[in-house]
Amino acid sequence: MKAWQVTRLAAPAEALRWTELDDPVAGAGQLLVRVRAAAANFPDVLMCRGEYQVSPELPFTPGVELCGEVLAVGAGVTDFAVGDRVIGVTVMPHGAFAELAVVNAHEVVPAPAVLEDAQAAAFHIAYQTGWFGLHRRAALRRGETLVVHAAAGGVGSAAVQLGKAAGARVIAVVGGAAKAELARAQGADIVVDRTAEDFVAVVRAATEGRGAEVIYDPVGGETYTRSAKCVAFEGRIVVVGFSGGTVQAPALNHALVKNYSILGLHWGLYAQRRDPAVREAHAALTDLADRGLIAPVIDSLLPLVDLPGGLTRLAAGATVGRVVLQP
Repeated sequence: MKAWQVTRLAAPAEALRWTELDDPVAGAGQLLVRVRAAAANFPDVLMCRGEYQVSPELPFTPGVELCGEVLAVGAGVTDFAVGDRVIGVTVMPHGAFAELAVVNAHEVVPAPAVLEDAQAAAFHIAYQTGWFGLHRRAALRRGETLVVHAAAGGVGSAAVQLGKAAGARVIAVVGGAAKAELARAQGADIVVDRTAEDFVAVVRAATEGRGAEVIYDPVGGETYTRSAKCVAFEGRIVVVGFSGGTVQAPALNHALVKNYSILGLHWGLYAQRRDPAVREAHAALTDLADRGLIAPVIDSLLPLVDLPGGLTRLAAGATVGRVVLQP
Protein backbone atom coordinates (compact mmCIF):
# COMPACT_ATOMS: atom_id res chain seq x y z
CA MET A 1 0.00 0.00 0.00
CA LYS A 2 0.97 3.65 -0.39
CA ALA A 3 1.39 5.56 2.86
CA TRP A 4 2.99 8.56 4.50
CA GLN A 5 5.59 7.88 7.17
CA VAL A 6 7.21 10.12 9.76
CA THR A 7 10.88 9.22 9.41
CA ARG A 8 12.30 11.97 11.63
CA LEU A 9 10.83 14.46 14.07
CA ALA A 10 10.34 17.86 12.46
CA ALA A 11 7.69 20.09 10.91
CA PRO A 12 5.33 18.04 8.68
CA ALA A 13 6.96 19.18 5.43
CA GLU A 14 10.34 17.84 6.62
CA ALA A 15 9.15 14.86 8.68
CA LEU A 16 6.93 13.08 6.15
CA ARG A 17 7.95 10.66 3.39
CA TRP A 18 5.61 9.12 0.77
CA THR A 19 6.43 5.45 0.47
CA GLU A 20 5.29 1.90 -0.33
CA LEU A 21 4.65 -0.39 2.67
CA ASP A 22 3.41 -3.92 3.22
CA ASP A 23 -0.31 -4.10 3.92
CA PRO A 24 -0.99 -4.13 7.68
CA VAL A 25 -2.80 -7.06 9.31
CA ALA A 26 -5.62 -6.91 11.83
CA GLY A 27 -4.75 -8.55 15.13
CA ALA A 28 -7.14 -9.94 17.73
CA GLY A 29 -9.85 -7.39 18.52
CA GLN A 30 -8.89 -5.25 15.53
CA LEU A 31 -10.18 -4.32 12.08
CA LEU A 32 -8.30 -3.72 8.85
CA VAL A 33 -9.99 -0.88 6.97
CA ARG A 34 -9.67 0.73 3.58
CA VAL A 35 -9.31 4.45 4.24
CA ARG A 36 -12.17 6.29 2.57
CA ALA A 37 -11.17 9.64 4.11
CA ALA A 38 -8.79 10.79 6.86
CA ALA A 39 -9.23 14.01 8.83
CA ALA A 40 -6.21 16.11 9.81
CA ASN A 41 -6.03 16.98 13.50
CA PHE A 42 -3.60 19.16 15.46
CA PRO A 43 -2.19 16.06 17.24
CA ASP A 44 -1.00 14.89 13.80
CA VAL A 45 1.16 18.02 13.58
CA LEU A 46 2.44 17.50 17.12
CA MET A 47 3.29 13.84 16.40
CA CYS A 48 5.39 14.90 13.41
CA ARG A 49 7.28 17.28 15.70
CA GLY A 50 7.58 14.77 18.56
CA GLU A 51 5.59 17.10 20.84
CA TYR A 52 2.50 14.97 21.46
CA GLN A 53 1.87 12.97 24.65
CA VAL A 54 1.89 9.80 22.53
CA SER A 55 5.26 9.23 20.84
CA PRO A 56 5.23 6.26 18.43
CA GLU A 57 8.55 4.68 17.56
CA LEU A 58 9.97 5.90 14.24
CA PRO A 59 9.03 5.33 11.50
CA PHE A 60 5.24 5.43 11.78
CA THR A 61 2.24 6.39 9.68
CA PRO A 62 0.42 9.33 11.29
CA GLY A 63 -3.29 10.12 11.14
CA VAL A 64 -5.44 9.64 14.22
CA GLU A 65 -8.93 9.79 12.69
CA LEU A 66 -10.67 8.25 9.70
CA CYS A 67 -13.72 6.99 7.93
CA GLY A 68 -13.05 3.52 6.58
CA GLU A 69 -14.57 0.41 5.07
CA VAL A 70 -13.89 -2.85 6.91
CA LEU A 71 -11.79 -5.25 4.82
CA ALA A 72 -10.88 -7.84 7.46
CA VAL A 73 -11.99 -8.67 10.99
CA GLY A 74 -9.58 -9.86 13.67
CA ALA A 75 -10.20 -12.70 16.08
CA GLY A 76 -12.85 -12.05 18.70
CA VAL A 77 -14.59 -9.18 16.88
CA THR A 78 -18.36 -9.63 16.71
CA ASP A 79 -19.71 -6.07 16.40
CA PHE A 80 -18.48 -5.40 12.85
CA ALA A 81 -18.35 -7.25 9.53
CA VAL A 82 -16.55 -6.87 6.22
CA GLY A 83 -18.10 -4.00 4.26
CA ASP A 84 -19.20 -1.92 7.28
CA ARG A 85 -18.43 1.81 7.12
CA VAL A 86 -16.88 2.95 10.40
CA ILE A 87 -15.36 6.06 11.96
CA GLY A 88 -12.95 6.41 14.83
CA VAL A 89 -9.32 6.50 15.89
CA THR A 90 -6.43 4.47 14.53
CA VAL A 91 -3.72 2.30 16.11
CA MET A 92 -0.14 3.48 15.70
CA PRO A 93 2.05 2.77 13.79
CA HIS A 94 -0.72 2.13 11.21
CA GLY A 95 -2.39 5.55 11.11
CA ALA A 96 -4.96 7.00 8.74
CA PHE A 97 -2.70 8.73 6.20
CA ALA A 98 -2.40 5.62 4.06
CA GLU A 99 -4.52 3.49 1.77
CA LEU A 100 -5.10 0.97 4.58
CA ALA A 101 -5.17 1.33 8.37
CA VAL A 102 -5.73 -0.72 11.51
CA VAL A 103 -8.22 0.19 14.23
CA ASN A 104 -9.25 -1.39 17.52
CA ALA A 105 -12.84 -2.55 17.18
CA HIS A 106 -13.79 -0.98 20.52
CA GLU A 107 -12.46 2.41 19.34
CA VAL A 108 -14.66 2.77 16.26
CA VAL A 109 -18.39 3.26 15.75
CA PRO A 110 -20.73 3.05 12.75
CA ALA A 111 -20.44 6.05 10.45
CA PRO A 112 -23.61 8.18 10.42
CA ALA A 113 -25.37 7.37 7.16
CA VAL A 114 -26.33 11.01 6.63
CA LEU A 115 -22.66 12.10 6.40
CA GLU A 116 -20.57 11.50 3.29
CA ASP A 117 -17.04 10.17 3.75
CA ALA A 118 -15.19 13.46 4.22
CA GLN A 119 -17.63 14.75 6.84
CA ALA A 120 -17.78 11.37 8.55
CA ALA A 121 -13.98 11.28 8.84
CA ALA A 122 -14.03 14.64 10.64
CA PHE A 123 -16.95 13.80 12.93
CA HIS A 124 -15.78 11.55 15.74
CA ILE A 125 -13.08 13.36 17.73
CA ALA A 126 -14.33 16.95 17.42
CA TYR A 127 -17.98 16.22 18.23
CA GLN A 128 -17.23 13.69 20.96
CA THR A 129 -14.88 16.27 22.51
CA GLY A 130 -17.57 18.93 22.27
CA TRP A 131 -20.26 16.67 23.69
CA PHE A 132 -18.22 15.60 26.71
CA GLY A 133 -16.87 19.11 27.27
CA LEU A 134 -20.19 20.92 27.11
CA HIS A 135 -22.55 18.32 28.55
CA ARG A 136 -20.64 15.95 30.82
CA ARG A 137 -18.00 18.37 32.14
CA ALA A 138 -19.68 21.79 32.00
CA ALA A 139 -23.34 20.68 32.23
CA LEU A 140 -24.37 23.39 29.77
CA ARG A 141 -27.99 24.45 30.24
CA ARG A 142 -30.52 25.99 27.86
CA GLY A 143 -30.37 29.78 27.95
CA GLU A 144 -26.79 29.99 29.27
CA THR A 145 -24.12 31.99 27.47
CA LEU A 146 -21.34 29.90 25.92
CA VAL A 147 -18.07 31.42 24.67
CA VAL A 148 -16.19 29.29 22.12
CA HIS A 149 -12.59 30.16 21.28
CA ALA A 150 -11.05 29.20 17.91
CA ALA A 151 -14.66 28.88 16.77
CA ALA A 152 -13.78 28.46 13.09
CA GLY A 153 -11.55 25.45 13.68
CA GLY A 154 -12.68 21.84 13.71
CA VAL A 155 -13.09 21.54 17.48
CA GLY A 156 -14.47 25.07 17.84
CA SER A 157 -17.03 24.89 15.04
CA ALA A 158 -18.31 21.60 16.49
CA ALA A 159 -18.74 23.30 19.88
CA VAL A 160 -20.64 26.19 18.30
CA GLN A 161 -23.08 23.80 16.62
CA LEU A 162 -23.50 21.71 19.77
CA GLY A 163 -24.04 24.81 21.89
CA LYS A 164 -26.80 26.03 19.59
CA ALA A 165 -28.38 22.57 19.52
CA ALA A 166 -28.44 22.68 23.34
CA GLY A 167 -30.24 26.02 23.37
CA ALA A 168 -27.33 28.16 24.56
CA ARG A 169 -26.51 31.68 23.40
CA VAL A 170 -23.16 31.28 21.65
CA ILE A 171 -20.42 33.90 21.42
CA ALA A 172 -17.82 32.75 18.90
CA VAL A 173 -14.28 34.15 19.07
CA VAL A 174 -12.23 33.91 15.86
CA GLY A 175 -9.22 35.48 14.19
CA GLY A 176 -10.06 37.19 10.90
CA ALA A 177 -12.98 38.11 8.65
CA ALA A 178 -13.22 34.78 6.80
CA LYS A 179 -13.38 32.87 10.07
CA ALA A 180 -15.98 35.29 11.40
CA GLU A 181 -18.15 34.58 8.37
CA LEU A 182 -17.94 30.84 8.99
CA ALA A 183 -18.86 31.23 12.68
CA ARG A 184 -21.95 33.23 11.73
CA ALA A 185 -22.91 30.55 9.22
CA GLN A 186 -22.75 27.96 12.03
CA GLY A 187 -25.34 29.89 13.99
CA ALA A 188 -23.26 31.86 16.50
CA ASP A 189 -25.36 34.62 18.06
CA ILE A 190 -22.40 36.99 18.47
CA VAL A 191 -19.07 36.77 16.62
CA VAL A 192 -15.91 38.46 17.90
CA ASP A 193 -12.94 38.98 15.60
CA ARG A 194 -10.15 39.02 18.17
CA THR A 195 -7.87 40.82 15.70
CA ALA A 196 -10.20 43.83 15.82
CA GLU A 197 -12.11 43.56 19.12
CA ASP A 198 -11.53 42.70 22.77
CA PHE A 199 -13.59 39.57 23.46
CA VAL A 200 -13.63 40.30 27.20
CA ALA A 201 -15.40 43.63 26.65
CA VAL A 202 -17.85 42.05 24.18
CA VAL A 203 -18.76 39.23 26.57
CA ARG A 204 -19.24 41.62 29.49
CA ALA A 205 -21.43 43.91 27.41
CA ALA A 206 -23.50 41.04 25.98
CA THR A 207 -24.17 39.65 29.47
CA GLU A 208 -24.72 43.01 31.21
CA GLY A 209 -21.56 42.47 33.20
CA ARG A 210 -22.43 38.98 34.48
CA GLY A 211 -20.01 37.08 32.25
CA ALA A 212 -20.41 33.80 30.39
CA GLU A 213 -21.57 30.69 32.21
CA VAL A 214 -19.39 28.39 30.07
CA ILE A 215 -16.14 29.12 28.22
CA TYR A 216 -14.76 26.45 25.86
CA ASP A 217 -11.02 26.97 25.36
CA PRO A 218 -8.88 24.89 22.99
CA VAL A 219 -6.27 27.68 22.74
CA GLY A 220 -4.84 28.25 26.22
CA GLY A 221 -2.19 30.79 27.19
CA GLU A 222 -3.32 34.40 27.15
CA THR A 223 -6.73 33.33 25.80
CA TYR A 224 -7.35 31.37 29.01
CA THR A 225 -6.03 34.18 31.22
CA ARG A 226 -8.35 36.71 29.63
CA SER A 227 -11.28 34.28 29.70
CA ALA A 228 -11.04 34.28 33.48
CA LYS A 229 -11.88 37.98 33.35
CA CYS A 230 -15.28 37.37 31.75
CA VAL A 231 -16.49 34.11 33.29
CA ALA A 232 -19.68 34.33 35.35
CA PHE A 233 -20.22 33.61 39.02
CA GLU A 234 -20.34 29.80 39.24
CA GLY A 235 -19.20 29.69 35.62
CA ARG A 236 -17.16 26.90 34.06
CA ILE A 237 -14.01 27.18 31.94
CA VAL A 238 -13.41 23.99 29.95
CA VAL A 239 -9.71 23.52 29.14
CA VAL A 240 -9.66 21.54 25.89
CA GLY A 241 -6.13 22.13 24.60
CA PHE A 242 -3.25 24.52 24.04
CA SER A 243 -3.15 25.19 20.31
CA GLY A 244 -1.74 28.64 21.05
CA GLY A 245 1.46 26.95 22.19
CA THR A 246 1.45 28.08 25.83
CA VAL A 247 0.27 26.05 28.82
CA GLN A 248 -0.96 28.62 31.30
CA ALA A 249 -0.61 28.47 35.08
CA PRO A 250 -4.10 29.41 36.32
CA ALA A 251 -4.45 31.74 39.29
CA LEU A 252 -6.35 29.47 41.67
CA ASN A 253 -6.95 32.32 44.12
CA HIS A 254 -8.88 34.06 41.33
CA ALA A 255 -11.07 30.96 40.82
CA LEU A 256 -11.72 30.92 44.57
CA VAL A 257 -12.65 34.60 44.80
CA LYS A 258 -14.96 34.49 41.75
CA ASN A 259 -16.44 31.03 42.46
CA TYR A 260 -15.82 29.55 39.01
CA SER A 261 -14.67 26.08 38.02
CA ILE A 262 -11.71 25.08 35.84
CA LEU A 263 -12.55 21.81 34.09
CA GLY A 264 -10.00 19.71 32.25
CA LEU A 265 -11.11 17.63 29.29
CA HIS A 266 -9.07 14.72 27.91
CA TRP A 267 -11.64 12.94 25.77
CA GLY A 268 -9.35 9.99 25.09
CA LEU A 269 -9.61 8.93 28.73
CA TYR A 270 -13.35 8.43 28.33
CA ALA A 271 -12.67 6.06 25.43
CA GLN A 272 -10.32 4.12 27.75
CA ARG A 273 -12.32 4.22 31.00
CA ARG A 274 -15.95 4.99 30.14
CA ASP A 275 -16.52 3.33 26.79
CA PRO A 276 -20.32 3.00 27.30
CA ALA A 277 -20.50 6.77 27.72
CA VAL A 278 -18.72 7.22 24.37
CA ARG A 279 -21.28 4.91 22.72
CA GLU A 280 -24.15 6.85 24.30
CA ALA A 281 -22.66 10.12 23.08
CA HIS A 282 -22.30 8.70 19.56
CA ALA A 283 -25.98 7.77 19.52
CA ALA A 284 -26.94 11.28 20.61
CA LEU A 285 -24.59 12.89 18.08
CA THR A 286 -25.85 10.68 15.26
CA ASP A 287 -29.39 11.76 16.10
CA LEU A 288 -28.36 15.43 15.92
CA ALA A 289 -26.66 14.80 12.57
CA ASP A 290 -29.75 13.00 11.25
CA ARG A 291 -31.83 16.04 12.23
CA GLY A 292 -29.48 18.40 10.39
CA LEU A 293 -28.36 20.20 13.54
CA ILE A 294 -24.66 19.33 13.31
CA ALA A 295 -22.23 18.55 10.49
CA PRO A 296 -18.48 19.06 10.12
CA VAL A 297 -17.37 22.08 8.11
CA ILE A 298 -14.82 21.08 5.46
CA ASP A 299 -12.10 23.62 4.64
CA SER A 300 -10.50 21.51 1.95
CA LEU A 301 -10.68 17.97 0.57
CA LEU A 302 -7.22 17.03 -0.67
CA PRO A 303 -5.68 13.99 -2.33
CA LEU A 304 -3.59 12.04 0.19
CA VAL A 305 -0.36 12.94 -1.61
CA ASP A 306 -0.92 16.58 -0.57
CA LEU A 307 -0.79 15.80 3.16
CA PRO A 308 2.32 17.89 4.03
CA GLY A 309 0.73 21.07 2.68
CA GLY A 310 -2.53 20.37 4.48
CA LEU A 311 -0.83 19.82 7.82
CA THR A 312 1.31 22.93 7.29
CA ARG A 313 -1.81 25.06 6.80
CA LEU A 314 -3.41 23.49 9.87
CA ALA A 315 -0.32 24.19 11.99
CA ALA A 316 -0.31 27.81 10.84
CA GLY A 317 -3.95 28.34 11.81
CA ALA A 318 -4.81 29.10 8.19
CA THR A 319 -7.74 26.68 7.88
CA VAL A 320 -11.44 27.47 8.19
CA GLY A 321 -13.04 24.18 9.18
CA ARG A 322 -11.47 20.75 8.65
CA VAL A 323 -8.78 19.52 6.27
CA VAL A 324 -9.60 16.03 4.97
CA LEU A 325 -7.42 13.73 2.88
CA GLN A 326 -8.60 11.00 0.50
CA PRO A 327 -6.45 8.24 -1.01
